[in-house]
Amino acid sequence: MMKLTGKNVVITGASSGIGRSLALQLAKEGCSLALLARRVEELETVARQASQYNVIVKVYRCDVSNKDEVEKVFAHIKKFFSSIDVLVLNAGVSFRTDVRKDESAKAVQTFAVNVLGMVYCAGQVIPDFIQAKKGMIVGISSLAESRGFPRSGFYCASKAAASTYLESLRVELKKYNIKVLTVKPGFVKTPMTDKNEFKMPFIIPVEKAVQIIVDGIKKEKKIIQFTFGAVLGIKILKALPNWLFDFIAQNQLKKPLKK
Repeated sequence: MMKLTGKNVVITGASSGIGRSLALQLAKEGCSLALLARRVEELETVARQASQYNVIVKVYRCDVSNKDEVEKVFAHIKKFFSSIDVLVLNAGVSFRTDVRKDESAKAVQTFAVNVLGMVYCAGQVIPDFIQAKKGMIVGISSLAESRGFPRSGFYCASKAAASTYLESLRVELKKYNIKVLTVKPGFVKTPMTDKNEFKMPFIIPVEKAVQIIVDGIKKEKKIIQFTFGAVLGIKILKALPNWLFDFIAQNQLKKPLKK
């Protein structure tokens, strides 16, 4: 069982949702934190809340889709902290899309944040982890990686790419004693899911989701996925023949998108 007390943890996308709650829970566990996000005011609020646990908390404005920004921010983090023990790749975006329109700009942003953001940030710690022969990377993917759901194609594809990338890292970095964990949540109540216009089965509070994630980190689980109902549902959907999945998914298209 991994002890988190005293660990230096970097969390991307820490201003709200899972990232915010993870920061607070890890602070409670005794971790020192470097929190990254584009919204500095929200980050500072999270930092004040986390500081009540008498841990070091630093905030950095960072757009993870900008490689130059990522490099500069991690250079500052490395100067302040003696080492980075855990990197949590949480930053992510999601857009509802309409196939009748040119949504390519949304595709670019989705992959820039959800995939390239992971690559850029992981690239800043992997050489140090290899040299130290220790370290942990925790990537937040999604159960949505499993199939191409209507109006969520860019998000599903980006999470499939993220999961595959993390799996490759896990295999390649094992010989250096570096742990790579992939988190695949179902629906979690966050500002991101609050925008959804469809029914979200098995949705859970963000605090419960974060407790599952932290427990999985302590156990160094390769795959952390939840909830049971969501995981079972996705397995069933994934096993369906394409014609049946297509038929079921069509129901989602019957509801018009909100303007």
